[in-house]
Amino acid sequence: MESLTQFSQLLDQSFAGIGIGRLLLASSVLILTLLLRNLVAQLLSRSLFAAARRTAGELDDILLEQLKRPTSFLVLIGGLWLASSLLGLPSEPVNLARGTEEMIRLLFIINIGWFLFNLIGLLEAWLGHWTQKTESTLDDHLLPFIRKGLRAFVMVMIALMLAQTLGYPISGLVASLGIGGLAVALAAKDSLSNIFGSLMIILDRPFQIGDWVKAGEVEGTVEEIGFRSTRIRTFAKTLITIPNSTLTNLSINNFSRMPKRRIKMSVGISYATTPAEMRDAVENIRAMLREHPEIDQDFFLVNFTDFAASSLDILVYCFTKTTVWGEYLDVRQDVCLKIMETLEAQGLEIAFPSRTVYLKNLPNESTQLPSDS
Repeated sequence: MESLTQFSQLLDQSFAGIGIGRLLLASSVLILTLLLRNLVAQLLSRSLFAAARRTAGELDDILLEQLKRPTSFLVLIGGLWLASSLLGLPSEPVNLARGTEEMIRLLFIINIGWFLFNLIGLLEAWLGHWTQKTESTLDDHLLPFIRKGLRAFVMVMIALMLAQTLGYPISGLVASLGIGGLAVALAAKDSLSNIFGSLMIILDRPFQIGDWVKAGEVEGTVEEIGFRSTRIRTFAKTLITIPNSTLTNLSINNFSRMPKRRIKMSVGISYATTPAEMRDAVENIRAMLREHPEIDQDFFLVNFTDFAASSLDILVYCFTKTTVWGEYLDVRQDVCLKIMETLEAQGLEIAFPSRTVYLKNLPNESTQLPSDS
């Protein structure tokens, strides 16, 4: 009984205006909070993480990994709030209760920012899986921009919430940001239009780095795609920079997207060619294209089409299997040489611009010149 009485007297005593009993109770809550924090961490690691690993996707694993530490910190904040409530902190001479409450509120706001920061990491991982499924590399350039922009937005919002919690007025700051934002928007109108133009390029994917394109009068290879402009290396090795806002309003011809490459030519034969020889020439050229290993067999045309001024014209229309410029030129050259060999084997001549003049003999007529008088 005496020991209980002494223990009760000890609990009735106070330290810095706080009862020993309340200090022991708050300490017990903190210890239980730490145990609960470890329990939550083990629950996430053993149960939820194990269940997530059995799923096919990786996003749930990333989600749990990103939220594990903020969740543990949230449990700790809850324990601090409960312990401070049980302590009954004094308000005189220093308002410890209000100070502790504001500190816990600040920690809670920071934890919210931590949650959002990690959720942006999850969004980046999801977008990364999506961009890997696309052939274009433009969305790979957009991904860091989205991540940095969202994280900057979260940091600004958390900073404003912390300032408001600490008692700093933010209404004037927000108003000034509104007026300043309008001024900046007007001053940066062209820059913003270029950024939106780059987003349209990334979403529509009319081309990617390395493509051979023609935009308006500019033709060349896309070398760099930025958020303000796109750089095209011309075949003369000059570098042309086009603002993205201008590029989105141009008709873009992407030669790299061709599944095959066209050969279109007109072969002129001399007018000394007979109809039978012309039929044989057309059939022989068709047979040559049909047997050529580099000519696409889905569609080709060879027809006698025109009586030109100096030749009888045969249209040759076909497609090569390759779209590479150098290889295409080799195939086109081979087709031209085989056409020459085919016509030479028939004894036909390829026409060239010429003119025949016919002279008609007129009967002799006496011409009397006028005499001078």
